[in-house]
Amino acid sequence: MIQEETKPLVRGAAPEGATDAASASRAVREMFTAIAPRYDLLNHLLSANIDKLWWRRTARTFASVLSRPGARVLDLCCGTGDMAFALQKQGPQSQITGADFSHTMLTLASAKSGNTALRWIEADALQLPFPDESFDLITSAFGFRNLADYDAGLGEIRRVLRPAGEFGILECSEPPGLLGRAYDLYFQRVLPKIGTLISGVKGAYAYLPASVARFPAPPEMKARMQAAGFREVSWTPYTFGIAGLFRGKK
Repeated sequence: MIQEETKPLVRGAAPEGATDAASASRAVREMFTAIAPRYDLLNHLLSANIDKLWWRRTARTFASVLSRPGARVLDLCCGTGDMAFALQKQGPQSQITGADFSHTMLTLASAKSGNTALRWIEADALQLPFPDESFDLITSAFGFRNLADYDAGLGEIRRVLRPAGEFGILECSEPPGLLGRAYDLYFQRVLPKIGTLISGVKGAYAYLPASVARFPAPPEMKARMQAAGFREVSWTPYTFGIAGLFRGKK
């Protein structure tokens, strides 16, 4: 009897109503386009401005790469550009590109960037328009979990990284213990109501806690990173595990 080869489970974003990867990607793009006008305000408000500390800490983590003159850096799923701005402050001599598949988000990022040398490009993280081995560093802050296929996203990151290149994924997490239960109450019940009230968009801020719950826990995510071919894989919790930074090298 010939046994069929077991295919690895595809893990990725699954907005309500999505039936496959294409519809999931389309739903995520439409959602972020709808909330874009209030996106920055809500990020800072709902995180009590701690998100700014997380971006800066992530940028400092990669100071050795960013200090190289002409280092090429890609901020993936860049949204309105806050992670890219933090990277630029840490490494003003680096060549930093922000990529996102929401045109509206990129328009806001461009308006915020003024006379900086930051570049913005509209692109799908699962089909990046860059040659192999293009970047010394790739980051993604609070956007990677919205990909329709996490393993495919890791594969694209590895493809466009140069040998010995580094990458970091900053993502929300679910803290353990009593803090975790208290945070879950806020995250599941309070945050969606505030987000919906201020953004005027139903569903988007209910999707946020659901997407965090669906995202692989650190042990599983690190295993997926290793399976994708990365080495020196790690996860560092931020603010008692409310968020955390995944790191790896090609």
